[in-house]
Amino acid sequence: MEGKSVRPRPGTLHHVELWVPDLARAVAEWGWLLTRLGYQQFQDWEAGRSWNLDGTYLVVEQSPAMSAPDHDRRRPGLNHLAFHAGPSEQVGKLTAEAPEHGWTLMFPDRHPHAGGPGHYAAYLSSTDGYEVELVADDPPAP
Repeated sequence: MEGKSVRPRPGTLHHVELWVPDLARAVAEWGWLLTRLGYQQFQDWEAGRSWNLDGTYLVVEQSPAMSAPDHDRRRPGLNHLAFHAGPSEQVGKLTAEAPEHGWTLMFPDRHPHAGGPGHYAAYLSSTDGYEVELVADDPPAP
């Protein structure tokens, strides 16, 4: 129905907020990736920015309340974020473009099957050590 808003299903993700040590760098890196995945800039303020896709948004913020200067995905806390990234061809394009935007391919010796033989994905790390997994929705055979 036109004009009628749909309430989100309980349990769906509302937003994710990442505290970053360098806001400008995070905006450049995350902004590129999220825009390529279909997100649109949502909010912008002195200490942060967010991008929204279908009611779920991701925030990067440089907070004065951070207790450490860096992120380590191997410490307790967030290990990585995994995104549906479209067909394997799109995952390949994003992987090829990623280094120009501050992202590094992880596990290059096992790419694109680092998650197992039936799983086609790129694992990328930002300059600040945040890991994303870009998952293909049409995993070709290994």
